[in-house]
Amino acid sequence: MQVDDTLLNKLEKLSFLKVDDNKRDEIKEQLSEIVSFVDNLSSLDTDGVDDNFAMNANPTPLREDIPFCNTQINDDIIKHAPQSADHFFIVPKIIE
Repeated sequence: MQVDDTLLNKLEKLSFLKVDDNKRDEIKEQLSEIVSFVDNLSSLDTDGVDDNFAMNANPTPLREDIPFCNTQINDDIIKHAPQSADHFFIVPKIIE
């Protein structure tokens, strides 16, 4: 898959990043290489591989889930937010 200007413009918009004009060709080439590398994974034959081949026989030990809420931590975080209301962050809409 080749990354063209249209796709790069869409990625810029979605990521809220701006790519300098003198770096556009380099970025498109690098992104194309990354996508090509990932496409290679689809050519791997995994028919005889067990679904759990990389999992450890000993699962992660569980702990008791005890709810705890320190509202001071929440207040400290919210006071540093550029915009907030009713203990929530206010962010720009990003869904197209």
